[in-house]
Amino acid sequence: MKQTGEKRILRSDYKEPNFLIPQIDLTFNLHDSSTMVTNMMEIIRNGHGSDPLVLNGEKLKLLSVEIDGRTMDASEYDATEASLVITDVPDRFTLKLATEINPRDNQALEGLYKSGKVFCTQNEPEGFRKITFFIDRPDVMSRFTTKIIGDSKSCPVLLANGNLVEEVSLGDGRHWVKWEDPFPKPAYLFALVAGDLGLVRDSFTTMSGRTVDLRIYCDPGNESRCYHAMESLKKAMKWDEERFGLEYDLDIYMIVAVDTFNMGAMENKGLNVFNSHYVLANPETATDTNYLGIESVIAHEYFHNWTGNRVTLRDWFQLTLKEGLTVFRDQEFSSDIQSRPVQRILDVNGLRTVQFTEDAGPNAHPIRPDSYLEINNFYTATVYEKGAEVIRMIHTILGEEGFQKGMWRYFELHDGHAVTCDDFVHAMESATDTDLAQFRLWYSRAGTPVLAIETGYDQEKRQYAITVRQDIPREQNREDTGPMHMPLAVGLLDARGRDMLGEDGTVVLQIREREERFVFEGINEKPVPSLNRNFSAPVRIDYAWSHEELKLLFMRDSDAFNRWDAGQVVTRGILKDYVTAIQRGVSCSMNEDIAPVFGAIIDDEAMDKNFKALMLELPYESILVQEYSPVDFNAIHEARNCLRREMGCSFRDGFHRMFMSLEGKGEFSLSMEAMGKRALRLRALDYLVETGEDEFLALCHDLYEKAGNMTDALGALSLLAGTDNSYRDRALTHFYEKWKHDQVVITKWFSVQSLSGLPGTLERVKELEADPAYDIKVPNLVRSVVGAFTQNLVNFHHESGSGYVYAADRIMEIDAFNPSISSMLAKAFKLYPRVDAGRKEHMKRQLERIADLGDLSKNTREIVEKTLENSSS
Repeated sequence: MKQTGEKRILRSDYKEPNFLIPQIDLTFNLHDSSTMVTNMMEIIRNGHGSDPLVLNGEKLKLLSVEIDGRTMDASEYDATEASLVITDVPDRFTLKLATEINPRDNQALEGLYKSGKVFCTQNEPEGFRKITFFIDRPDVMSRFTTKIIGDSKSCPVLLANGNLVEEVSLGDGRHWVKWEDPFPKPAYLFALVAGDLGLVRDSFTTMSGRTVDLRIYCDPGNESRCYHAMESLKKAMKWDEERFGLEYDLDIYMIVAVDTFNMGAMENKGLNVFNSHYVLANPETATDTNYLGIESVIAHEYFHNWTGNRVTLRDWFQLTLKEGLTVFRDQEFSSDIQSRPVQRILDVNGLRTVQFTEDAGPNAHPIRPDSYLEINNFYTATVYEKGAEVIRMIHTILGEEGFQKGMWRYFELHDGHAVTCDDFVHAMESATDTDLAQFRLWYSRAGTPVLAIETGYDQEKRQYAITVRQDIPREQNREDTGPMHMPLAVGLLDARGRDMLGEDGTVVLQIREREERFVFEGINEKPVPSLNRNFSAPVRIDYAWSHEELKLLFMRDSDAFNRWDAGQVVTRGILKDYVTAIQRGVSCSMNEDIAPVFGAIIDDEAMDKNFKALMLELPYESILVQEYSPVDFNAIHEARNCLRREMGCSFRDGFHRMFMSLEGKGEFSLSMEAMGKRALRLRALDYLVETGEDEFLALCHDLYEKAGNMTDALGALSLLAGTDNSYRDRALTHFYEKWKHDQVVITKWFSVQSLSGLPGTLERVKELEADPAYDIKVPNLVRSVVGAFTQNLVNFHHESGSGYVYAADRIMEIDAFNPSISSMLAKAFKLYPRVDAGRKEHMKRQLERIADLGDLSKNTREIVEKTLENSSS
């Protein structure tokens, strides 16, 4: 493996910038291959000294440098591939730079690039330096004025941050506009979009009576697919006023949907740029999951206006300050407008699936990392979703009223500034007179804590004791493993499933010691403990419930999350037994006393349908593999299919009745009731198809052919694609012919095949890459084929190592032009420490092959080298 001299950036090395840039005036003369950028900056020395001015810049052609109106000779500055250095500068001056860039050839999709026929930007975290020389760090905040000159025909729409203040036609087929943003912001929030775009307009009246112009831009012809996004935006604006008292601050709010985008969306001040996947929707093209995802992401980016834009980051180590907090806010938004129990289950299931695996793997890191080689690698589930759980714990500790006081203190102290995670926690402390010093350990600890719990009941004293011991993962925290502060919500259930504690049945225990004992008085019978209610802390619970206790929790717990989670514990136990049986070559069978519990859920017609669909869902393979080292991917895959098949056969009539009774009729609706019916109907069909009976395969194909919405169509297609049956190819061909020219929809067709557990999937994936609808330069398509296949555990981890060879080939190919995507794909090797010896040798060979690539990006190198270094995590 080649050694590199690239230096890691340390959080402890932070120093304030030597210079500040209060004002920047930009002029863009747009051309596909030679855009001219003029940059006029007011620069002030920050403090005393004689340090040179160092500006960041990458892949820029420098044309001229002027200081205070004087053109500088090339001997007066040093321009390199990464910077522009001017040694002798006054304490206050104006610097004017002219550079040339090539948007058309910018395939990394950072800075200014072309997405199809549209110019657009992506500057977070460090893309602005690919547009012009600048002090490209988040604690340098400037007021931006942007002038854009473009072709009147190909670029009739010219957009930037702030408010439009001037537009002029030049009479030579070109025109220009000028935008001014009154709020200081770091360069990563700068945005520019130019092209021939369709437009959907609306307005929103704020709580103070101002009218805000709302605009969503898209490719012409897609306007009708933007209305859900617009409604989601208005819901988010209203919710933020009502729940947090936060009002939008500009006269215009714009969203632009583009097809070629590395991320999901970007919160640029007043001009959000979105992956079209998170904007475009109608019943024929978008699933219910897509609709909910659009609503959530639209809200997330809007909420950043205050938590990320108005108050931003001192440095990139503080990324969770804006992302964890804003994820918490968007989760609360979804909970308030949809179903709180269902949303909580979805959020935690996602956390356990992705972040728990990340926390246990070679690239584990705290929500606030201490070092990085490439900051792009830390846009992770840990920083976002675990970061949100840390915020949620603060909310649980302080309560809603205390948390809101803390938020207002945060804005009062830091509006318009670049701050740290410690500043946020301090605001919470000072507003509520609460000591969160020990709680701060959550910001510096990696790994998922385990709470080992023991209980005891003294009938004579009517006392029930809960002893909690916290174990901090030592592999990820070798230097500091002291106890953490976490809220543990618990309930106690009597033999009939009734709550025994307080008015709402829940008590929050503040865990602060390595081991603590809590005693509950006046308990008249031995209770069943309901632990970590509503997932009050992002931990694993180690407690030995009996089958009878789990059955009671599954059927009766008043905490909806724990009721669902009890079912997950039950089914994980069954699946463990199945895995053991498969490994021993004996038959699998469900515990007879568990089957009636599932039967009762199936027959409960009063239960919320969305919740019921989740109650009947088996744990994902990606969660099951966390129980094993080494992982037996084949046995886990077979065990899960075996249980699905057994449940389908055992409850055949119940699932069939459920499917038939939930037939969709009438106009399409996005109500929770309607979405619940579709989700539950597809859950029933899933079990029926797994029986292998042709009657149900025909029923599935019939649903596909008659589907009046994408939820039903894709649900049926996914089930057919995952089994070997006579309807499979027919349905896949039909879907392709209908949607091959729609990039947003065709990704679904690619994904269902790449995720198929059938043998031969890798060969099919390679065929998909040759399809005319596929383009390796488009991130959404790469994610739907290469990314999806690496999540296909049974096929990606094939014992031959062929999946690893394929992934390594694509990582190296993509790294040459888009390191952000290649490094994301490199994380597919995250289970390297926990695979068997044969697979580990195959993985190691491919990881070393990637690492030995001469011009490998630092993005991908960091992931690969950390994976190899931590092979025994």
